[in-house]
Amino acid sequence: MAKAKKKSEEELPTEITVEDKTEEKTKKKKEVLGILAGERVITESSDDAREFYNQSRFGTLAETGKVELSLLEALYLLEKGRLVVKSEAGRPVTFESYVKKSREVEPNFWIRYCVFKDLRNRGYIVKTALKFGADFRVYDRGVKPGDDHAKWIVFPVHEASVFTWHEFSAKNRVAHSTKKKLLMAIVDDEGDVTYYVVSWLRP
Repeated sequence: MAKAKKKSEEELPTEITVEDKTEEKTKKKKEVLGILAGERVITESSDDAREFYNQSRFGTLAETGKVELSLLEALYLLEKGRLVVKSEAGRPVTFESYVKKSREVEPNFWIRYCVFKDLRNRGYIVKTALKFGADFRVYDRGVKPGDDHAKWIVFPVHEASVFTWHEFSAKNRVAHSTKKKLLMAIVDDEGDVTYYVVSWLRP
């Protein structure tokens, strides 16, 4: 098992440049309204909402023109100031109350969000990988789902988590069988993420 540097130029290139961030500030985009409905957030039907999907592949595009976001995707957009979330009764949902509600649905939500946010900030498209038996599948920079296959599958875990060799081997088999690289994303108490690349070696 080889440890990847926290911001490895090979596996995980550096975050967006200062020039990109400056451009983001000068081009303030309109906030999109989303409704928290159970385990997802459904946006309004608008060009700004559809841009989430068309430009960065957030969520799935419904026939109604609305975008259905996962809880992770919606929180990321909420934190970035691109999304305003309301309850089905029309009451505003704050960041703190959103996280609380999401943790009720999924106890490991915050650990997964730390990894999701870190990867998205680095410019990667992150989608669920439930059918592979993993948390996320991650596409190489510049690649969108449908254009090519995901490059990595990712398992987010807290630094205090303990795995048996059997559990660890099972995660290896999942990556090997799907022909993807395995990343173990270790989250510390401050929310910082360290990635471990796991690969097969022949003796």
